[in-house]
Amino acid sequence: MIRFDRYRFTVEREPLIRPFHFKGGYFTEKWINVVTLYSSSGIRATGIGGSAVLWSDPEVFFSFSETGGNILMASLAERAAQLAQGFSFQNPVEAIQYILPELHRFGCQITGRRDLKRTFTLNSLVAIDLALWKLYALEQGSLGFSELIPEEYRFAFQHRQSCLAHAPLITYNVPVSEVIQLVDRRHFFLKIKIGQQGSQEEMLEKDKTRLSELHVALKHKRTSHTADGKLLYYLDANGRYQDKEGLIELLNHAEAIGMLEQIALLEEPFPYEKKISVTDLPVRVAADESLHAVKDLQERINLGYRAFALKPAGRTLSMSITMAAAAAKHDIPCFVADSACVPLLVEWNKITAAHLSSFPELSMGVLESNGAQNYRNWQGLLKEHSRFGAPWIEPREGLFVLDQDFYDVSGGIFDAAGHYEKSSDEC
Repeated sequence: MIRFDRYRFTVEREPLIRPFHFKGGYFTEKWINVVTLYSSSGIRATGIGGSAVLWSDPEVFFSFSETGGNILMASLAERAAQLAQGFSFQNPVEAIQYILPELHRFGCQITGRRDLKRTFTLNSLVAIDLALWKLYALEQGSLGFSELIPEEYRFAFQHRQSCLAHAPLITYNVPVSEVIQLVDRRHFFLKIKIGQQGSQEEMLEKDKTRLSELHVALKHKRTSHTADGKLLYYLDANGRYQDKEGLIELLNHAEAIGMLEQIALLEEPFPYEKKISVTDLPVRVAADESLHAVKDLQERINLGYRAFALKPAGRTLSMSITMAAAAAKHDIPCFVADSACVPLLVEWNKITAAHLSSFPELSMGVLESNGAQNYRNWQGLLKEHSRFGAPWIEPREGLFVLDQDFYDVSGGIFDAAGHYEKSSDEC
């Protein structure tokens, strides 16, 4: 059982190197929600979660200022702690399932949106979710990650990958020269944002141009990690394509320039509310922010989706666990995607990805992580890691290499959370 009797909450703001462009918009900083829980037995646990307003609900993002949207999400993050305070739960999954309905109603009220995306509410829950998992681990005697997963979901986390493909993120405004540098440093699984600003016609033409300039620069690059030696592309539309016709035109363009066969994933092509079948598309289509609950996963399977993005640091570890188990029952692969995570959050993503099955085109799992590309103070944030200097913290030649030490300490996820512990005490 887990229970906390009081909490502390605060927020920190992390500046970015440059505006982060996607979904037809951009943000300039990341807000980190910090929640510390105190149990009656004297144990404390601090969890953090990054606000991702544009990713989780663009309607909220574009209806408020950047700061205003982050304030709304922070309000939900603290409200979550209030709702759970004083109650006892078997595990964090049960706690999140208890909090979510009432918290979502609160979110609809304060944003003024009856149609608030459930992903927005889930994103606000990350800090308390991870604090609950840490509290749970400490109460259970600091068991490892896989041993803490409730038994009914554990079958989906039986793997121990020796390495993960590191997928860096290429947003609209990342220069081609920087992408070439990434590949020259041995990255071979590249996440490319599509769905640029403008009308559907303008977006399509910009996306065609972007794919052409990238593929021309990269088509002769080679890697030892794929069967044919070619790089793999992972396109993320973030729901920007309104119909299949435009998307097919983009894929036809990719085929014409010789890029199509290298597209390993096409993520979230259409808005959530448009239930468009993708069974006839020539690429593996993945769902991400349209996954609000396990029932959404089943709906996407029926529409022909053949992969799912898990986001422990974007949609809670608790929800990611239930979704991974549901996908495993259908033999559909999952991978883990970032939400512009600071290093301590990357480890929650990494330990999850490390226990999933290998991605179909590879002999390893996949982890998107883009913090090093985006945070102005990335090196300082790295030093906050309790295991700073461990070889598995940063990627090497396109891979996160995971040794026995990584598994022995569960990536350090249950350790003290650096300066966030102190900032929570001072609030």
